[in-house]
Amino acid sequence: MPKPVDVTLPSDREIRVVREFDAPRQLVWDCHVKPELVQRWALGPPSSDMSMKVCRIDLRVGGRYRYVWRNDKSGFEFGSAGEHLEIEAPRRLVTTEIMDGLDGKPLLDEPSIDPAQAAINTLILDERDGRTILTMTMVFPSTEIRDGALKSGMTDGMGDSYDRIDEIVVEQATA
Repeated sequence: MPKPVDVTLPSDREIRVVREFDAPRQLVWDCHVKPELVQRWALGPPSSDMSMKVCRIDLRVGGRYRYVWRNDKSGFEFGSAGEHLEIEAPRRLVTTEIMDGLDGKPLLDEPSIDPAQAAINTLILDERDGRTILTMTMVFPSTEIRDGALKSGMTDGMGDSYDRIDEIVVEQATA
């Protein structure tokens, strides 16, 4: 049974998403930093027909990541990229994030990250009795950019994607 995500707006530029997993923190961490796992769960709603054709993660402070999604029916592609600002494995990960391709411009292999346009994402994983509480706080450069992210259905897609982490957890438990 899917678990709900709790979405709040702590300020006029923030979105906070909280979700609980029946899994140890290390496994939820691995799902966020190992490309072979990220490509399996970070896909949005099941009806979106999305696949992640690029997933690069250089997990070090100053290292970059790059994701590119493709709608397998229409061929539409968009991406996100960012830099790791803080890493406290397996509890905390702070990154910048920019989205590209949503404006119809071609995707770049390594897009530049304009700090004035980048969100700052803070992932916190707290473990209690073998369960992990994920808190993702996204701080956007402006209210308008935050509101655009909300209108895109991003938080619904996050909920669907997090449900896939539950599937990976079950796999790992039976492996």
